[in-house]
Amino acid sequence: MRALVLALLLLASPAQGEQVVAGVSQARVAITANFDGSEILVYGAIARDAPGPQTPPDVIVTIEGPAVPVTVRRKSRVFGIWINTSSVRISRAPAFYAIATTGPIDDILSDTSDLRHKITIGRAIRAVGAAAQADDSPAFTEALIRLQKERGDFSTNEGAVHLEQATLFRTDVVLPANLTEGLFRARIFLLRDGEVIDVTETTIDVHKDGIERVLHRLAFDQPVVYGLLALLIAAFAGWGASAVFGVIRR
Repeated sequence: MRALVLALLLLASPAQGEQVVAGVSQARVAITANFDGSEILVYGAIARDAPGPQTPPDVIVTIEGPAVPVTVRRKSRVFGIWINTSSVRISRAPAFYAIATTGPIDDILSDTSDLRHKITIGRAIRAVGAAAQADDSPAFTEALIRLQKERGDFSTNEGAVHLEQATLFRTDVVLPANLTEGLFRARIFLLRDGEVIDVTETTIDVHKDGIERVLHRLAFDQPVVYGLLALLIAAFAGWGASAVFGVIRR
């Protein structure tokens, strides 16, 4: 079915030079009580109006979560106690960012194209005014990237995009269990000699479903009711535990 869809898209699109046609296996991801992560298949083909060069092109796939402001703090030891001594507020950082490529990203992507399209993780983070907050502000951005990589929210998988016969490609991107709700952006870049020659983009809707969605909406729309309900549940759980232990002691 995917091959048929791609073939129809190739016939329907007026190719000029080389163009990329791509899709994702899931346009919606539901976060439920037993959600433990998901895997998105990104697949596509390269359309040509004439035989291409002998050397195959390169492909970069990025999946980016909603961007949010982040405050990065530095702890220092003062009189034997670790306390926050400085901080930098980063104006825009994606909650999730994954990169998959056909080869080493430093070899297939030029700095000019990276600057223009904001492809690498460092370029995707916007730290406007950070230099005025700390003398070594780049160190705070590097710390954020390191921490997000350790959590699995940032990743770069070089060689994870499989290109067949210089035309068809595919890759799998793992979404962790701690996903942030919102629209995720998937971008597929086609490159030659380090330069982006075409790009296509699609979105993935990540949303809470079931009881999680009800509680999430209740917490934001009716915070007083949500708080009272939480207190009632806590009181009931405490009474139930006390009753059980009372029966056991008898």
